[in-house]
Amino acid sequence: MVETMALVLGGLVLVMVANALAHRLRLPASVLLVVAGIGYGYLPGPNLELDSEVVLYLVIPPLLYAAALESSLTALKRNLRTVLGLSVGLVLATALLVGYGLDLLVAGVALSVGIAVGAAVAPPDPVAALSIGRRAGLPPRLITIVEGEGLLNDATALTILKVAVLAATGAHFSLGHAVGEFALMAVGGLAVGLASAWVLAQVRRRVTDPLIDTAMSLGTPFAVFLVAEEIHVSGVLAVVVCGLWMGHRAPSMQTSRSRLQSRPVWHFVEYLLEGYVFVLIGQQLPHTLRALSEYDLRTIVSASAVTLAAVLLVRPIWMYVMAHLPSRMHARLGGDPKGDNPPLSFRELTALTWAGTRGVITLAAVFTLPPEVPNRDLLLFCAYIVVMVTLIGQGLTFAPLLRALKLPGTDVSQARSRNEARAAAMEAAVARLDELEESEDPAIHASLPGARRLAEARLERYRNRLVVLNATEDEALPVNEEYRAAQQSRREMITAQREELLARRDAGLLSDADLRILERELDHEESILPSPGKH
Repeated sequence: MVETMALVLGGLVLVMVANALAHRLRLPASVLLVVAGIGYGYLPGPNLELDSEVVLYLVIPPLLYAAALESSLTALKRNLRTVLGLSVGLVLATALLVGYGLDLLVAGVALSVGIAVGAAVAPPDPVAALSIGRRAGLPPRLITIVEGEGLLNDATALTILKVAVLAATGAHFSLGHAVGEFALMAVGGLAVGLASAWVLAQVRRRVTDPLIDTAMSLGTPFAVFLVAEEIHVSGVLAVVVCGLWMGHRAPSMQTSRSRLQSRPVWHFVEYLLEGYVFVLIGQQLPHTLRALSEYDLRTIVSASAVTLAAVLLVRPIWMYVMAHLPSRMHARLGGDPKGDNPPLSFRELTALTWAGTRGVITLAAVFTLPPEVPNRDLLLFCAYIVVMVTLIGQGLTFAPLLRALKLPGTDVSQARSRNEARAAAMEAAVARLDELEESEDPAIHASLPGARRLAEARLERYRNRLVVLNATEDEALPVNEEYRAAQQSRREMITAQREELLARRDAGLLSDADLRILERELDHEESILPSPGKH
C-alpha cells in the first residue's frame, strides 16, 4: 500500500510540474509528461506496467465520454462523411499496409499478426493534437474532424484487432465472418449507446440535485461500456454515441447548477487521467527495451522502420486521394463544393495530415496480443516507437506548422459567431420583457425598466462589436480598449469586495459559513467575465 501511494503521489507531482512547465514554456504538456515518464521509469524503485484491461475498462471509457460531451453533434453530422472516411477507411488501410509490410519484410511475422499490430497503431489519439491545435488557432471545422476521428476510430481499430487475433491464434476465420462481426459490433454499439442515452435522459431530467446528477454522469461511461461488452458489441462506440447525445441534450436536460458543477468535475477527470496516461506511456520504455535482448539489431530496425513508415505515409496519401477524387465521389467523402461544407483545402489537408499523434489506445491494444504470438516483444516495441515518434515528433512540430500554414477562419470568425449568438439571445430576452408587460404582478412591472435598460445596453454593445468584427479580415482579433478597461475595472471591484469580506471575517464580524456563501457569489460573477482575448 505504501508503494502504491508513493507511485500515485509521484505521478501526481509529475503531472502538475509538467503541466506548469508546459504552460510556461509554451510546449505540449503531453510531450513533457512522456519525457518525465521515461525519466521516472529509469529511477530506482517500483514502476507501473501497462495493464491493457485496466486501460480499456477504466481509462478509455471516461476519456472518450468526456471528449464526446464537449464535441458538437451538429458539426459532426455536417462532416460525417469525412470523419467516417478517416475513422473507418483510413484505419483499415493503415492496418492492412502495416500487416502486409511486416509479413513481407520481417521473418516470422504472419499476416494476421501484422494486421493486428497495424490495427493497434492505426487510430490516432487526438488529445495532444487538439490541445496544441486549439492554442495555435486550428479552425473549428478541423477541430470537429479531428475530434470525430478520434472518437470513432478506436471502435474500428479494436474490432479489426479482435478479428486478426482470432485468426492469428488459429480460430476459424473467414472474410465474410469478419465483415459480419464488424457490422454486428458497430450496429450493436450504436444501439446500446442510443438506448443508454435515452434511458439516462429520462432519469436525469427528473434529477435536480447537482451532486446526484454529477455522480450519475461520472458513472455513465463505465455502465454503458460494461453493458455493451457483456452483449459482445462495441463498448467504445456505445460510450461515444451516448456521450455525443447526452452532450447535445444537456442544455435542456440539466439544471444550470448541475452544469456549473459537472463541467469542472469532468475537466479535472480529464486532466488527471490524461496526465497519468502520458506518464505511463513514458514509463514503459525500460521494460520494452529489456524485452528486445533476444533480437538482433537488423531485425529490430527493419520491423520498426516498416511499421513507422507505413503509419506516416498512409495518412497523407489517403488525404491526397480523397481530395482528388471525382466531384461526385468528393462530395460523398470530403464535402459539397456547392453547399456550406466545401472540400478541404491543401492547407487544411496538411494540418490534418500532421494531427495523427498516437497514444495510450495503441499501447493498450497491442498489449492484448496473446503471449503465444511469435515475436510479441518485437511487435510491442514497434508500436511503442510509433507512439513515441508521433507523440513527440509531431507534437513538437504541430504548432509551428499551423502558424506557417496561416489557416483562415479562426479567431475572428469564432468571435463573430459568438457575438451573433449573444445578440440573438439578448433580442429574445428583450422580446420576453415585452411579453411581461402584460403581467398583472405589480412587482414584475416595477422591475421591468431596470431590466430593460441593462438588456438594451448589452444588446447595443454586442451589435457594435459585430460591426467591428464584420469589417475585420480573418487575421488578428481587434482589441477594444474600452471593453478591456471595463472588464479590468470589474475585476478590481471584485478583488476589493473579496478583500473586505476577508477583513470582516478576520475581525470576527462575519462567520466562515457566510463568507463561503458570499465568496461563491463573487466567484460566479468573476467566472462570467471573458478571458483576455476572448470576445
